[in-house]
Parts: sequence; structure tokens; C-alpha cells
Amino acid sequence: MIQPVAVIGAGPYGLSTAAHLRARGLPVRVFGEPMVSWREHMPAGMVLKSTPAASDLDAPEQGHTLVDYCEAAGLRPLVTDEDLVPIETFVRYGAWFQRRLVPGLERERVVSVATASGGGFALKLGSGERFTARAVVVATGLTGFAHLPPALAEAAADAPAAGPPAPVTHASRHADLSAFAGRDLLVVGAGQSALESAVLAAEAGARVRLVARGRGAVAFGAPPWRQPRLRPSSPFGNAWSLHVFSYHPGFYRALPAGARHFGVRRVLGPLGAWWLRERYEGRVTTQEVRAVEGVTRKDEELVVRLRGLNGRTEEVRADHVLAATGYRVDVAALGFLDAGLRAALDTSRGAPRLGAGFVSSLPGLYFTGLPAAASYGPVMRFVCGTAYASPRLAAHLRRAHG
Repeated sequence: MIQPVAVIGAGPYGLSTAAHLRARGLPVRVFGEPMVSWREHMPAGMVLKSTPAASDLDAPEQGHTLVDYCEAAGLRPLVTDEDLVPIETFVRYGAWFQRRLVPGLERERVVSVATASGGGFALKLGSGERFTARAVVVATGLTGFAHLPPALAEAAADAPAAGPPAPVTHASRHADLSAFAGRDLLVVGAGQSALESAVLAAEAGARVRLVARGRGAVAFGAPPWRQPRLRPSSPFGNAWSLHVFSYHPGFYRALPAGARHFGVRRVLGPLGAWWLRERYEGRVTTQEVRAVEGVTRKDEELVVRLRGLNGRTEEVRADHVLAATGYRVDVAALGFLDAGLRAALDTSRGAPRLGAGFVSSLPGLYFTGLPAAASYGPVMRFVCGTAYASPRLAAHLRRAHG
């Protein structure tokens, strides 16, 4: 029996990679719920920060872009950089892509992946089925990587199993921010997730204060008509650096580890979308601080200790703290990978070190999407990174394991 390739994850990177693998004639089994992170861990009413052209899943053939989906679904075309992409439209686009290019998706949970004694990888599914795969592609997106700073993580962990809910939650746990209507909500963060969550909660009737670290931490990008004209374009704006990061991420692996991790954090870092500024200003109270030092519960309220830019500590009250504090890759969080397999992986600050074709230090085990950012740069945090990653991963896997 020919061993298949197993793709774990059915979001943009998993679906794009699976489509390219199948186009190269490889037997592929794809596991997961289609677009599950986008459906269940992004807030209702969200609009993608990326432009329509930067929101395409990558296909091995023409006819599967977001524009193609809009035309097939009878929707208004999304073609210019000023057109906004609602989350609901993007989720439906991903499901349409899956039905056309990745039929037979198995909505099964992969329980474990271990090295098989005879070569390849031994997988166990939630149904109890066991099989061997010649190669495994991990494309699980943001799952397991939600990051809480220590001061907030301590408060979240202190919530009793029975009793009041956790006083602090990560933004990825809230698909409906209208639950905070009429309440005092404190949002921590300065990126698009923080700013948009604050706006959506405020528009739903919450009283929202956003706390961001550093002076001038809250900022919004320039609209398309104000982009520099004499610089090369990219999905993120017109700039030489953004053009290189977007279209030539292969060079990124040659950088020193410190520079690579710094670039992932800072390039394309916290910045609100240009279209969000008008909705934000006047609705959300902004407070810039040096640090959030802790959260305690007093009676039915939360007391949040903040260290201001002047070094003084103050306390503010809230009903809930929403941490839009991003994601941090750590293969230790991928519990479906066997402990021995994880221990054998070559990592850098928790992220897998990847070689050409997105292969890890264990031949046959590939990572794509966010876990690949530390090796291939910040574009791997965005949907448009599928255009670089998917064909190259599929080509490498076909040569090595076809």
C-alpha cells in the first residue's frame, strides 16, 4: 500500500499546500475543520487587515482567487486596495476553495504523530484509526500559540474551576464581543487584533479602555492613496523592505537567529489598518503605559495595576481584561507531536528550524504558516505567504518523498 502524505490543518496554509501536493500526483490525506481558526477564534464583524489581492489562498491552477469566488457566489467584486474583506466572506471563500481543490477533507482530529519504526510517521486519529504516512505537513495555524504575558497569565491561571470565569482571557477565545455590552472592558495590546477588538466591543455597547505599552504605541497605517509612489509595491504597502520580505523570504534563513526573531516581532508589527482609525477615535479610551504589572479581583471588579510612562503605578478597574497580545510559536504546545519527536526537533526559541522547502531537521516533517516565520520571515504570518510556501514545500516533498 502506498503511504500517503498527511497534512494536519485545513486553514489557508493547509489547504493551499494540499492542493499543490495533489496537483503533483501525491496521495494526500488532509485532516481538520475547514477554516476553523477563522470561524471560531476571530470576532464576528471583523474585517481582514489585508487587501483582497493579499487574501488569496494559493492554488496550482488559475480560477481560485478571492475575486473568482466573489464572481462565482454573485458577490460584489473585491478588486482594489480600498475594498474591505469581511471575515464571513473570507471564511466562505476558504470553504469554496476546499470543496474545489481539496475534496475528501477528513474532519478528524490527529491525536498523535510519532516516528514509525519502518520509516515515515505513525499517526493516530481521534476515531482510533492508525496509519503510516511517508511525510507529515504541520499547518495548524495559530492553534496552541496564544500568548499571555506573565502578569496576565498568572491572573488567568488563578481562576477557580467552579466560580467566576477567568478575569483575563486571550482575544482568540472570543468570537462574539457583544457579550461585553454594558461592561467595563480593558483591552491590552496595540496591534490590529487589539484595536479592532476594542472597536467591535465598543460598537456593541461596552465601555472600552485600551492599554498599550510605549509612547505612540497606537498607530494606524496610511491609506492606499497615500502610499509612496516611487517605491516597489507589496501586499503590505510600498517599501523596499516590505517588497523583499514579501517576495523573497528565502533569504531570511541566512540571517543570524537574533535578527530573524527580531524581524518576526518588529517588521509588519503592531499597526492598525487605515480604515479602522475613524471607528476607533472617540469610541475607545487609550492609555499608554510602561507595563501591566498584575490583575487582582476585588469584590466583583478587577483591579489592574499599570506602571505609567512616568514610572508611577496606578490602578484601574474593569469587569474583564481582554489580552490581544499575539501568538508565540513553541513546538512544545503541539501536543499531538510525540514527546520524543519534539525532543529530536532542532528548534530556535521554540520555533522549528526549517531548511529549504520548509522541511524540519527530521526528514519528512514539514512546517508551514506561522511556525515557519522564524525561518522564512514575517510574511508567513499572513495569508499571502501561501504563494511562496505552498509550491516550494510541495516541490521539495515531491522530490524527497515522491
